[in-house]
Amino acid sequence: MSAAVIVFPGSNCDRDCKVAVERSTGEQVQMIWHQETELPAGLDLIILPGGFSYGDYLRCGAMAAQSPIMQAVKKAGDDGVAILGICNGFQILCEAGMLPGALLKNAGLKYVCKPVSLTVTNGQTRFTAGYQGQREVVMTQGNGDGNYFAGAEDLARLEGEGQVVFRYVDNPNGSVNDIAAVQNARGNVLGMMPHPDRAFEEELGSADGATLFRSVFAAA
Repeated sequence: MSAAVIVFPGSNCDRDCKVAVERSTGEQVQMIWHQETELPAGLDLIILPGGFSYGDYLRCGAMAAQSPIMQAVKKAGDDGVAILGICNGFQILCEAGMLPGALLKNAGLKYVCKPVSLTVTNGQTRFTAGYQGQREVVMTQGNGDGNYFAGAEDLARLEGEGQVVFRYVDNPNGSVNDIAAVQNARGNVLGMMPHPDRAFEEELGSADGATLFRSVFAAA
């Protein structure tokens, strides 16, 4: 089993992700600079971490989506490798066309940083199977542009085909339908605004994020 974290200029949760995965699963995580054009062979998980890639200039995630490594990330996604975009990583996945929708300014126009409760909307994905019927989990939110929006057609498909994976119990961003995380139709690409990498040990207030990482490796 192996995982990699993509590091962009302005990423600030890249090492958080590395530590979270390694402590949750015991597996080693490689750090890949965004200017690379190839990924290591045999990856089971690729993470696009949170932060402020390229300083959030233009639009959050828009410039990072054009980084050289993203062509390899897209190919890996097409090949069925699990890809997880957290916060800014979720924004990058949307900007790269790997997930539908967009992340807008929070409805209250303020940065939100606090623990949030989530319902596990779809517990049958490779990312959530480990929750085994657990209805509610806690992770940490930290964003100013976490207001998920999708057009009517995309939203109907997401809801109808089980692509909404987590919802907010108390929506902090104004996201449509309380959506906190969505996956692609194939089920191997997940974008989420809350941080499992900040909730992988009880000392952090919750260990629910560790279950997500373990689920991915168990599926692999």
